Amino acid sequence: MRAVKHTDDDPPRPLPGAPVRDGIPEHGRIPKYYAVKTQVAALLDSLGEGGPLPTERDLAVRFEVSRETVRQALRELLLEGRLRRSGRGTVVAGPKLEQPLALASYTEGVRRQGRRPGRSLIGLDRFPCPAALAPDVGVAEGEPVWHMERVLLADDERVGLESTYVAAARVPHLDTDFAPDSSFYGYLRERLGIAFGDADERLETVLATPREALLIGTPPALPMLLIHRLSRDTEGRPLERVRSLYRGDRFSFTTHLRGDG
Repeated sequence: MRAVKHTDDDPPRPLPGAPVRDGIPEHGRIPKYYAVKTQVAALLDSLGEGGPLPTERDLAVRFEVSRETVRQALRELLLEGRLRRSGRGTVVAGPKLEQPLALASYTEGVRRQGRRPGRSLIGLDRFPCPAALAPDVGVAEGEPVWHMERVLLADDERVGLESTYVAAARVPHLDTDFAPDSSFYGYLRERLGIAFGDADERLETVLATPREALLIGTPPALPMLLIHRLSRDTEGRPLERVRSLYRGDRFSFTTHLRGDG
């Protein structure tokens, strides 16, 4: 492969970690909305977190484009989490929450970033375990299981939805001994002496259902990050099945990879 020689007339090289050519196609023709998006993104740095964005009309006048072009640019910035709605206006969003892909609770991950974690209980139900769920929580079909559903909070902002299934035999007094706004992992570890050994996780992107969007307080078109987790205790016995839905505009996930050598 022949090396490419760069000259002083070439566009500036992107910063490390930035998109190659900053999103500019090789033919050099930039969609109008994308040019506006990059200009607005540069403006956000000067406004700072929580700073109010000028109106669509003001931005259209400033960049000499139609309001629909501005609207498309702002839609992408909203989906990326650079902006957020506040009342009837739009403001600069803060940095995304980084959640580790590890056997740690949501509470621990949020606290590490200086945010205040919380959960709001939607429902706690006990019912006979269906056949499809039984292997995941280590019970026979028909034995009682708990289903706990909670909205995830960060500084009182709704950022996700968590659905947990666990055998009633493992946590018989979940409805009376557990504070639903606290860490379930902390409860298992500190009150019941149950330690996590390992887990299998699957991560995918989805759109929230109308019910989920209403509970989290987002538009249904907002992309979500969905994690399915099957956890086991230190003896290898199935412990819980969890379905965690996170706002794609407010979360990113990190992990540490290690080579074989």
